[in-house]
Amino acid sequence: MNLTIEKAKEFYSKMLLIRRFEEKCIELYSSQKIRGFLHLYIGEEAVAVGLCDALSEDDAVLATYREHGHALIRGISAKSVMAELYGKIDGCSRGRGGSMHLFDAKSRFYGGSAIVGGGLPLAVGMALADKMQNRNRVTVAIFGDGAVAEGEFHESLNLAALWELPILFVCENNQYAMGTALKYTESQTDIYKKAESYNIHSKQIDGMDVVEVAKAAARAVEDIKDTSKPVFLECLTYRFRAHSMFDAELYREKTEVKVWKEKGPLVVFEKKLKELGLWSEIPVEAIEADIKDTIDEAVEFAENSELEPLEDLEKFVYSEVSNG
Repeated sequence: MNLTIEKAKEFYSKMLLIRRFEEKCIELYSSQKIRGFLHLYIGEEAVAVGLCDALSEDDAVLATYREHGHALIRGISAKSVMAELYGKIDGCSRGRGGSMHLFDAKSRFYGGSAIVGGGLPLAVGMALADKMQNRNRVTVAIFGDGAVAEGEFHESLNLAALWELPILFVCENNQYAMGTALKYTESQTDIYKKAESYNIHSKQIDGMDVVEVAKAAARAVEDIKDTSKPVFLECLTYRFRAHSMFDAELYREKTEVKVWKEKGPLVVFEKKLKELGLWSEIPVEAIEADIKDTIDEAVEFAENSELEPLEDLEKFVYSEVSNG
């Protein structure tokens, strides 16, 4: 890919938006403005930004419970995401889903799911519908390495390959399924090799390098739209924070986290831009200021949004059928 200065600014701004948004989430959670579960994406920003760069508005995305970054980059506003974290009615799921259930049909972002691997069969169904209706779309199923141990992982890959469905599987391999390292649960830790066994074209890439992710995702989307066959990308990445805000993080050494932080997405990208002679053209201070304004406005919006009225408590429990 030709990394222009405009594309470089875009990648940097988007990764920094995710980072700063989630740093604000930590602050708000600690002050009990945000309640419930909170799983942070800090350290994995390059995957969401590089992946979404390859998608069109017509493609669909299904993600995990660690999905703030995907939702923001897919086009859900920071205001809408923040209001959802506050449990307010102006949130993208009317405040009913919270951090793990962001959803916005207009952006073709279909979750956010608290169930490990739960988005995989849904994505297969959406891809099947596109194929049956001759729509040249790609459905992206994002999941973590922990989902590989689930039955629906294998069932979904098998059906996608068997039926030749236009689906991009993206495994965000951050090395840990909650508090358990991958090497203690999988005999084959190169996850892309599992996908190859289902006759799916598969590749392992550096998930800390936004440019490499963008290149691989672009090629994958092009292949899928040309052939209507699935593709699998394993993105090697790392979460810098604990599994969730309730995690004491006793299962890994601080030195390991430090090593990964030194090759974090923002660090890697800055180094790459310096090598290309582009870093001096990135208006870092202006980007930081714009992002701060965006997040401040999102927090103010969430603070001022209302809770859903009590009389709507049973709304959406059952489908509403029109008599017209």
